Amino acid sequence: MRAAGWSVMAGLWAMALSAGLAQAEQAATPQPPAMDPAQQAAMEALQQLGSPSEGHTALEPLAGAWSYTAQWWMSPDEPPQSMTGTAVNTLIFGGRFLKQEITGQPEGEGQPPFEGSGFTGYDNIRKEYQSVWCDNMMTGMMVSTGQFDAATLTLSEEGSFSCPITGETHRWYRTAWTVVDPDHTACESYSRTPEGREFKSMEIHYTRAQ
Repeated sequence: MRAAGWSVMAGLWAMALSAGLAQAEQAATPQPPAMDPAQQAAMEALQQLGSPSEGHTALEPLAGAWSYTAQWWMSPDEPPQSMTGTAVNTLIFGGRFLKQEITGQPEGEGQPPFEGSGFTGYDNIRKEYQSVWCDNMMTGMMVSTGQFDAATLTLSEEGSFSCPITGETHRWYRTAWTVVDPDHTACESYSRTPEGREFKSMEIHYTRAQ
């Protein structure tokens, strides 16, 4: 019994010593100074501007797995070329961006498979949508900005890219991506002829995969 009592006392003494050392270590560790009201306001503004907002909700219906049919025109006077494929659109970084991953097979003998990837987000500070796109048909990136029309459920953007077909370093284009219903969206792209005449250069019809 005496040995057991000494064992209990030793255990209590070790616990007390450990707690004392922890308190001493905490007291010796420099504590960050409390933020003043201006710093607190700046932190709150940073959190608000850096978090998903109402503008990001327009991207939600575009997320998911899709099949698609596409047509594109090299010029307004040429017949269209066609392609079918699949798309996987994923909201990333807490809903801040929509990541697009697309594969497809153009019609016609000897056509190589198509691969492309892009990102679309809403900039809370500039209050605009921003997109970047790249694929295995070119070495430059397509960059565009625009707005969302809640009445028509259409995300419209304008931008430019280095065109490997015409050799233009800043070929203009605009897009209109519309939510038709929960299971269908449609995207149209427009370019300009050398004379400045606008024409439809591509249309894509997406159907949500079941």
